[in-house]
Amino acid sequence: MRLLFMGTPEFAVPSLNRLIESGYPPIAVVTGPDRPRGRGQQLSPTAVKTAAQQHGLTPILQPESVKSDAFAADVAALEPDVIVVVAFKILPPAVYRVARLGAFNLHGSLLPRYRGAAPINRAVMDGAEETGVTTFFLEPRVDTGQVILKKRMPIGPNETAGEVHDRMMHLGADAVVETVQRIEAGTADPQPQDDAKATPAPKIHREDCGIPWDGPAEEVHNFIRGLSPYPGAWTYHDGTQLKIYRSMLHTGSGAPGEVLATDEALIVACSSGAVACTEVQQQGKRRMNAQDFLNGYQIAPGDRLTSTV
Repeated sequence: MRLLFMGTPEFAVPSLNRLIESGYPPIAVVTGPDRPRGRGQQLSPTAVKTAAQQHGLTPILQPESVKSDAFAADVAALEPDVIVVVAFKILPPAVYRVARLGAFNLHGSLLPRYRGAAPINRAVMDGAEETGVTTFFLEPRVDTGQVILKKRMPIGPNETAGEVHDRMMHLGADAVVETVQRIEAGTADPQPQDDAKATPAPKIHREDCGIPWDGPAEEVHNFIRGLSPYPGAWTYHDGTQLKIYRSMLHTGSGAPGEVLATDEALIVACSSGAVACTEVQQQGKRRMNAQDFLNGYQIAPGDRLTSTV
C-alpha cells in the first residue's frame, strides 16, 4: 500500500516509527520547513524530518504552503493510497482527496470533544479525568470527519499537559497503525460525529495564560498544569513575571493571590482553598523546584501575586 505520511513535531514521530516497524514504510514524508530553533536560533529540521532521515526515507517534502498548486501537484504525482496526517497543517481538499483510499488525521482527544488546536491543554485545564485519541477521515471543516477509531486514556489529578502529551503520542501511534490496517482490510467502518456534543479547543495565546487567582483552588491547579510546560501559566510579583509549572492543592485561606507561606513551597490563596506552587521560573532564569527558587528569591507571606503588572 502506498502510504504518504505528513507530520512535523515530536508528537508525530512515534506514529512514523510504528508504521515503519509494522511494515508500512511511507513512500514519502511531508513536514514543515527547516526553521531557526533553540536558544542559538540555528536553522534546524523538524522532528519528523530528523526521524525520516534516520530511517533513510525519501523523498521528504517541505512545502512553505500546503495551499499551493505546486504542492497539490507533488502529492498527486506520488499517487498515494492513504495519507496519514499527525500534527500537521490544515490541508485543502485538493491535497487530501487524491488519496485513493482516503486521508485520515490523528487528533489528541475523544472527538467530538475538544475540536481545535489545543485539545490536550484544554482537557487538563478543564479537569477532565479521561482523554484519548481519535482517527478520522479528513473533511473540509476541521476535526469534523467521520471517526475510524478511538483509544482512551486517563488523566491523573496532578498530571501536566506535557505528561499527557508524552503518553498520548505513543497511544496515538497504536491508533495510527490500527487505522491503516483497517483501511487496508476494508474494515474501517467510519461513523459520523455528533456535532451536538462538540466542544472547542482553540489555540492558546500568551495573554490567555495569566493565573486566575480569583478562582477556586481546583480551577487554578488545573489551569497551571494544563499550561505546563507550554506555553506556561504566569503571574506577577512586584512587577516580576513568574511562571508556575507545577502545583498541588493545599489548605489555607486568604485574599486571592495572597502568599500564605514560603517555607517548603510557595503557598498561594485562591478564592477558596489554596495551591502549593512546587515548580517555578523567574523571568530570564531557569525552572527550579520551589525550595530552590525560594532560597534565592525575595517573597514573603502577605505579598500578592497578580495577573497584571
